[in-house]
Amino acid sequence: MGLKTALFEEHKALGARIVPFAGWDLPLHYGSQLAEHHAVRRDSGAFDVSHMRILDIAGNGALGFLRRLLANDPAKLRIAGKALYSCMLSEHGGVIDDLVLYYRGPERFRTVVNAATAGKDLAWMHSHTTGLSVALHPRTDLCMIAVQGPNAREKAAPLLPPQLAERVPALQPFFAAEEGEWFVSRTGYTGEDGLEIMCPANEGRTLWGNLMDAGITPCGLGARDTLRLEAGMNLYGQDMDEGVTPLESGLGWTVAWEPSHRSFMGRDALEAQRAAGSLRQFVGLLLTAPGVLRRHQRVLKGVAVVGEVTSGGFAPTLERSIGLARLAPGAEGECTVEIRGKPVPARIVSPPFVRNGEARITL
Repeated sequence: MGLKTALFEEHKALGARIVPFAGWDLPLHYGSQLAEHHAVRRDSGAFDVSHMRILDIAGNGALGFLRRLLANDPAKLRIAGKALYSCMLSEHGGVIDDLVLYYRGPERFRTVVNAATAGKDLAWMHSHTTGLSVALHPRTDLCMIAVQGPNAREKAAPLLPPQLAERVPALQPFFAAEEGEWFVSRTGYTGEDGLEIMCPANEGRTLWGNLMDAGITPCGLGARDTLRLEAGMNLYGQDMDEGVTPLESGLGWTVAWEPSHRSFMGRDALEAQRAAGSLRQFVGLLLTAPGVLRRHQRVLKGVAVVGEVTSGGFAPTLERSIGLARLAPGAEGECTVEIRGKPVPARIVSPPFVRNGEARITL
């Protein structure tokens, strides 16, 4: 048996199919993964993401600590509530995890890290606090619900504490607002507009029930994966890990090279990789014949293997099979993917495939 979120009984009551994930028992779907996917693209859906680790970071050395640990630069965050996406790297430039960092005021930050990597993330962070005035506070007392879709903010805002409800309409993308122990950000992992809501665990159950009463569809891990794949968003452990750098994971844009004197973890390795050239490219694949793309399938140009699929599956919005892949430099245009020993035609494209409910590639 795995760990259970504060909303576990609510999921069971809704008939969710529960599966193990990163040590947790979580809903895969509530009857129809396809219906849940379409609900998020066309209206609104709610995900219990309380298994993700919320971590508060504070102290006089917090900013310097984060500027050393993250490839993106937290010094960019000057307005309370502003968020930043970054990778946390090893000395060799490999991705320990990707995360979102929120600025809450001078030397006060909040981050959310992946459930599967939470233990090693916290250990890594602790190992770099020696001699610094930095406190790390895992917020296991909070739950987290993501409400996503074109109607998500409109439906969810009235269910928040009044002070927050008033601020949600003006909340800009990648900004957060907080009131007491409630923290609401306009972020997500689906390619749609929406909110991620953190609140005390004992209040999360009421919020979840109110979201259901407001006509928001409960959604599980299955729809979360197809939505993020259509949106071209990386999944840790598949599209990136400690064996690959952000420069070969489509995340070069998250590396803040300036100021040049900032010595962040992994910088020397990234600079050496960039100077050497011949970086593998991170691309999208659109299958142009029947079949399903899956992780580790080989990608070929003619008879030459040029890389492999890192994530793949059926895209409900496009009604096609799509994937993400890491390929040799310069690979473009038509290709084939080896599926069950046979080459199946595909086309190399630039992700995302879908954003805000609309196709972003030519089918």
